[in-house]
Amino acid sequence: MQHPVSAPSGVTAPNHADRIGFAQLTRRAFEGGDLHPLRDRLLSRIEEGTAEAGEGLDLSLIAQLLGEKEAGLVIQTEVLSFHQLFRTPCAAPKPRLRVLALAADIDMGGNTPIDFLLEDSDIELLTLYVVKGIGLPETLPEHDVAIVIASDSEECREALALIEKAAPRWPRPLLNRPDLIGNLDRDKLYRLLAGVPGLDIPVTAPTTRAQLSELSRGKIVCEEITGELHFPMIVRPRGTHAGVGLAKLDDAVALAAYLAERQEQDFFVARFVDYASSDGLYRKYRLAMVDGKPYACHMAIADRWDIWYLNAFMAFSEEKRAEEAVFMLDFDHAFAARHKIALDEMSRRVGLDYFIVDCAENQNRELLVFEADNTAVVHNMDPPAVFPYKPPQMRKIFAAFTAMLSRHARADEESAA
Repeated sequence: MQHPVSAPSGVTAPNHADRIGFAQLTRRAFEGGDLHPLRDRLLSRIEEGTAEAGEGLDLSLIAQLLGEKEAGLVIQTEVLSFHQLFRTPCAAPKPRLRVLALAADIDMGGNTPIDFLLEDSDIELLTLYVVKGIGLPETLPEHDVAIVIASDSEECREALALIEKAAPRWPRPLLNRPDLIGNLDRDKLYRLLAGVPGLDIPVTAPTTRAQLSELSRGKIVCEEITGELHFPMIVRPRGTHAGVGLAKLDDAVALAAYLAERQEQDFFVARFVDYASSDGLYRKYRLAMVDGKPYACHMAIADRWDIWYLNAFMAFSEEKRAEEAVFMLDFDHAFAARHKIALDEMSRRVGLDYFIVDCAENQNRELLVFEADNTAVVHNMDPPAVFPYKPPQMRKIFAAFTAMLSRHARADEESAA
C-alpha cells in the first residue's frame, strides 16, 4: 500500500509492471506502423479483465499517438490509481544499472522521453509515477540512480513538490532535482539567464486577455506590460508548446485580430528578434546539455521565423541536410566553441544534469535562447538513408547520458564504501 510521505525510508525489490514503453510505440507510429491492431488487442484484454497494468499504460499512449488524447489520459489516470511503477526492459539480459525515473500523470509530452536516451543500452528503466493523493511509496524500488522526468508545467507542480520534500533524504543519487526544474518556465528562465555574456534572451512576460485587449485599443502602451516590449511582438497562450497559438504581431490591428481568433485568457509576450542570416534564411538549433556539456541534436533551416524541425522540411532539401551535417560534424570546435562562455554559464545557472535548449544566433552572433526544458524529444528515428549523419550524433548523446548516470551511481558506491 502506498501513502504520501515526506521521505522514503529505504529501497526494496520493485513490484513493477512491464510495458512496451514510449520509445518503441512512438517509433512504430513515426515509421508509419498501424497501431490499431495492438490497440484492439489491448482493449479486448481490458474487456476480458485479463490486462496487466503495463498494458493499460501502453494503451493510453497508443490512444494519444492516434490523436485520442482525452481518452488516453482517462485510461492513464485509471491505471495509475492502482499501480504506479513500470519497467521498460533493457536490451541486455542482465542490466548493468537500474534507473528510477520520477514521472507525473500528464500527457505523453509532459515527461522526459528517457526511453529514447536509454535505447539499446544495458540500463534498465523503472518509471515511478508520483500521483496526486498517492504520492511516493514508503520504501522505494531498488535503483542505482534516480532522475526527475516531470516537466515544469502546472500539471506537474504537485508531483515536483512531493519529490522535492523527499529529496534531502533520497537514498540514491537524485538527478534533475525538482526545485531546479521550475526555473525552466518561460517567465522565469529569462530572469535566470539575464546578464550572461554573449547570450540574448528576450523578456517573456505573462499577460492577460484584458491587458492585450487594452493594448490593441491604445488604452495602454507595450511598456506597461514589460519594459522592453514593443511591436513587432511575439505572443502565445500560456501552457502551449510546439507553436500552438504562436504569432508575430506587427501592430495593434494585428493584435486585435489575433485575440478575436483565440479563446485563452492568459498569454506570454516577448519582443520579436529578427534572427535571419545574411541569406535571408532562419536557422534554429536544438542542443542537449548533458552533464554540463552541449551536444547538437538538430539544425532546422527555413525561410520563416516560426520554425521547428518538421516545418523546415529538411528531408526534402539535400542542401539543407548537407549544412546540418556540417553543423553536427564541426559542432565542438565551431558553434560550441563560439558560444562556450554563454553555454557554460547557462548550464551553471540552470543547474540541471540534463536539459534541452532551443536557440539560434542573433544578428550580432550572440546565442539567442528561445526556451529550455527537460522534456523535448531527442531520438534516433530519422531514416539513416536520408540522414546518414544523424545516428552517430544521436549515439554520442545517448552515450553521454548513460555515462552521466554511471558516473553518479559509481560516485555513490564509492562514498558508501
